Amino acid sequence: MARALRIELKNGWYHVANRGNDRQPIYLGDPDRRHFLDLLGEMIARYAVEVHGYVLMSNHYHLLIRTPEANLSAAMQWLNVAYSIWWNRRHGRSGHVFQARFKAVLVEAGQWVLACSLYLHLNPVAVQGLGLSKAEKAMEGKGLAKPDRELLAKRLEKLRGYRWSSYPAYAGYSAAPGWLSTKELWARAGGREGYRRLAEQRLRQGEQESLWGHLKWGLVLGGERFAEQARASIKVARESSNRRSLRRRRSWAEVVQAVESVRGEKWEQFVNAHGDAGLAMTLSVARRCTGMTLQELGAAAGGMDYAAVGAAIRRFEQRLPKDRALRARSEEVRLEIEKL
Repeated sequence: MARALRIELKNGWYHVANRGNDRQPIYLGDPDRRHFLDLLGEMIARYAVEVHGYVLMSNHYHLLIRTPEANLSAAMQWLNVAYSIWWNRRHGRSGHVFQARFKAVLVEAGQWVLACSLYLHLNPVAVQGLGLSKAEKAMEGKGLAKPDRELLAKRLEKLRGYRWSSYPAYAGYSAAPGWLSTKELWARAGGREGYRRLAEQRLRQGEQESLWGHLKWGLVLGGERFAEQARASIKVARESSNRRSLRRRRSWAEVVQAVESVRGEKWEQFVNAHGDAGLAMTLSVARRCTGMTLQELGAAAGGMDYAAVGAAIRRFEQRLPKDRALRARSEEVRLEIEKL
């Protein structure tokens, strides 16, 4: 049986989903979910993809991803295989964890991506127990049913408190993981408050029109023009095609240059300074932007052991949610790199 076609596009936006084999759970507890999110962060570092949204349900996941390097299949194959191997070992199982290869839909940029993110984030409340099964959503959308105040309160409580989704970070209810990209959708929605207002208004009003009613050929979500352009001009490659490893997006020298520019001082001035975050910041940014291994990063930084590099990156990224100034400076470095 031929493998599904994939549309591989530079800077393409994708809604990606996968579910457990025979619809069985893929997360048996919070440690499973935490490890999956850790792997998402590593996937970003390895393949230079961007994760703009996620939600982990009991037997499936949804991701909103952008691919600057047109390498969705390579990145997702690594994620699913890495998680499956870990999951089987942890739970003493064997065989397939996921029922099939992931499903990916190319999404038109702009309002289509924003709408897709709202769909993704509302998944935890789209359940029968909260009056949002498919049939119930259709009734509300047509104005044939209206949830009472108590039911709305339960929906909002579920949405805001669901820990395994990027929505609490988008809406300002919790800190975002360091690897989650949020600025694009915030800009489109009018910031945290605007995004929260859009999502929670959608929840109160019900779905007016099915987003997936605009899906073309099971592959493309967007307007007619975008869909036809995708079909006519984008290279569509079979997922079974062998791909070379993703080339590095940025060099170590470029990352160091960006950090120097933001800090206003040379590498030699801060690399060995006790208590200074400059070295760890450089390692963290380089891990995400260059695709270098921990060993390669250690060598570039002057001969650090790879374990020490990994520990420095972890400590730095654990500080980011709590240190606003450090987080802002890291974002400045990212923006500086984009200029190079």
